[in-house]
Order: sequence, then structure tokens, then C-alpha cells
Amino acid sequence: MHYHDEIRGIMKSSILTALLLASAAASQQPSDIPATPAAAPAARSDYILGPGDQFTVVVPNLETDFKDRTFRVDMSGDVTLPFAGRVHAAGLSTAGLEQEMRARLARVLKDPEAVVSLATFGSQPVSVLGAVNNPGIRQIEGRKSLFEVLSLAGGLRPDAGYLIRITRDMQWGPIPLSTAKVDSAGHYSFASVSVKNIMNAADTGENIPILPGDSISIPKADVVYAVGSVTKPGGFLLNEHETLSALQVVSLAEGLQRTAASDKAKILRVVDGSPDREEIPVNLKTLMTGKGTDVQLRAGDILFVPNSAAKSASLRTIDAIVNAATGMAIYGRL
Repeated sequence: MHYHDEIRGIMKSSILTALLLASAAASQQPSDIPATPAAAPAARSDYILGPGDQFTVVVPNLETDFKDRTFRVDMSGDVTLPFAGRVHAAGLSTAGLEQEMRARLARVLKDPEAVVSLATFGSQPVSVLGAVNNPGIRQIEGRKSLFEVLSLAGGLRPDAGYLIRITRDMQWGPIPLSTAKVDSAGHYSFASVSVKNIMNAADTGENIPILPGDSISIPKADVVYAVGSVTKPGGFLLNEHETLSALQVVSLAEGLQRTAASDKAKILRVVDGSPDREEIPVNLKTLMTGKGTDVQLRAGDILFVPNSAAKSASLRTIDAIVNAATGMAIYGRL
């Protein structure tokens, strides 16, 4: 096509610039993965127990059986306790475990009491990956919302995309979101939420509680390109947007050059399974007058604005006349 020769050189520099910017942002990601579980500062009645947690128990009248002993929840979520037997502790809060122990100890004590104190956290690992400032594994204490976990990971990077993806083990049940699906094996639930909704608190229902073992992934933003007769050709991140309109991309490119053939612009879109791009005509001249329907660009699209040969020739003529007139005026004063 006639525009391919014109955009080939521009595209090389535009794409290279976008890749270099993305590479620089990625190189600033620090690694901050805890090597060992954090020690629990105090017991919390709302802390949800799980595999790896360790705790102590005080039972009046049975002090010698529990003194100086630390109990660990095994990988099955169970723990064996004196007189209480094997208890499935995973999923119980510390207060819930105390209640379960009182019920079981009632067989050997009258009005038994039990106080559970956390020794170390080891059961609340949450993976936060992708375009966050401090990706890695976080041990969370108690209930944390999606927004709070993202904050623990240092927040989103400037090149974060528009979606947050969550994967959850089905032992905790499906993710409570309308977008949630279950994999074919029935092992995992996964869902996506909008970055914009979470950051702006636009839909508090999407700011769900995060559970042990959840994986949170924030993909990097996709890119759209503006090339040709625009002031600032290059790639532009979609960020929290899934698409950008043609006029928005022109604005990001700081407008059109004077020689632009604004009525002959095109969106070049990748076609699955084909090396060629689909051409979508865009009359920017009409859109800029407030008429017509703006066209949406999606990931990987290129907005190509060709150069007008007639405008270029006209501008060269005007420049020549202005230069000649300026030269004559100066010459006449010598």
C-alpha cells in the first residue's frame, strides 16, 4: 500500500522508544520477598488460621499439658491438641479455634477456657505479580481487601494495565465477583476487576477480601501508536483504559502537523492469523469539527496520518515568498 513506505521508518523509532521506556520501568522493580514468616506481635481474634501457622494455648487446670508447647497447623490444615484431639484449624479464626477447644474440653473440664496466642504467621501467603512497585509474596495478617494488598505491594507502577486478575484455590470457594469462572478441572476460580474501579472506589463490591494462597496479577499496559503527520509520533500506554479513541490518541500525540491529510487517516489493526493489517478509514477532519462517530483504538493499533503533498508544496511556496520578502527588506536597509 502507498502508506507502508512512509510509516516503516517512523514505526521503527516509535516502537523502539516504547520498548525502551517499558524496559526502563521494569528494571526499577525491586525484589522484596520475605525469606521467613513474620513473628506475630500479638494474638488477634479475627486472624484466620491456615497451614504453617504456629500458636500456643493456655488452658486453666491443664497448664502442665500445654505449658511451653507450640502447636503447628499441618499442610492438611489440621492440628492435634491434648484432650481435644485432631482439629481442622484451617479456616478458623483464633477465636473460632478457642470456641472449638472449649466444646471438646467440656468432656474433661467443667466450664473450660482456652486462650490461643499466635507464635508465627506462616499461612497467609499472597502472590502479587506484574506491574506493581514491589512484586513478590506477602504474608498478610487478618482480613485484607484487594486495595490493601496492592498497597502492601507498593501500589501500581505507571505502566500498569487496566485489569487486575485474581486466582483463588477452590478450597475457599469461588471468587465473589460476577466475572468469576472456574477452570475445567475445578481446582481454581479466577476473575478480573477494573483497576479504575478499585483505585477510584467506583465499585466497592469489587474490592473483595483477599484469602490465603490468592494470586494477584496486574499485566503491563498495552500500547497504541500514532505515526505520520502528528507532532509527537510514538507509542501511548492504555493504562486504566481498554481502548482510546482516535481523537484521544491525536491529543496524546500533541495534535496534527500543518501538512497532515487529516481526512485520509487510517487505523491499522492486526488480523489474527494474518501478516497484514486491516485498514480502517478515519476522517479526523470531520471528527475535529464535532461531526461523525469517533473510532476506538485497541491494543496494538496504529493511527497513521498521511502527509498531504499539496499542503507541503503550498507551505514550501509560502515559506519561499516569506524568506524572499524578508531578504529584500533586509537588503534594502543596507
